[in-house]
Amino acid sequence: MIAIIDYGAGNIFSVKNALDFIGLENILTDKKSDIENADGIILPGVGAFPSAMNMLKEKDLIKTIREQAYQKPFLGICLGMQLIFEKGFEFEETEGLSLIEGTVEKMEPKDLSIPHIGWNKLEILNPCPLTNGLSENEYVYFVHSYKAVCRDEYISAYCEYGEKVPALVFKGNIFGAQFHPEKSGKTGLKILKNFGEML
Repeated sequence: MIAIIDYGAGNIFSVKNALDFIGLENILTDKKSDIENADGIILPGVGAFPSAMNMLKEKDLIKTIREQAYQKPFLGICLGMQLIFEKGFEFEETEGLSLIEGTVEKMEPKDLSIPHIGWNKLEILNPCPLTNGLSENEYVYFVHSYKAVCRDEYISAYCEYGEKVPALVFKGNIFGAQFHPEKSGKTGLKILKNFGEML
């Protein structure tokens, strides 16, 4: 069972629909007990870093997420990926979940528009369980204005958008996808299946 954390930040139903489609049992929840009893955790998110952290705080989920993320496969998606770092600088400096060392900062690509919206090629840097079976010509769907800034050892895959943008990060059993796997066709579904195979 995968617990999809429902804390009010973004469209979580597309994630649930993708998991349903590939046959991975899941539940939308904001209950600590569901997160603790799950075999895996997905933290989705669309919106701003400070408001998302405030919503997690209001639901008293931060401590539970920090504890459980180290005990089972954990995947942050889009804003959910950004939250797993130590700090974000969207509007104001905000403490993140601190699951992976790094920060989240404004993208500044030369001669390209922000937000970064659309399909972009994944460049594998450090293979991880989520990249199993992927080819050298895989494209995924992005919508974001901020990016992770972290050491290369935590970057499994990146894309080029006027600069190197971490697309898939990992540390142990903790993973983050800056793109939306649930909106990235067969490639995204393969990544979600790989996550399911870790449970």
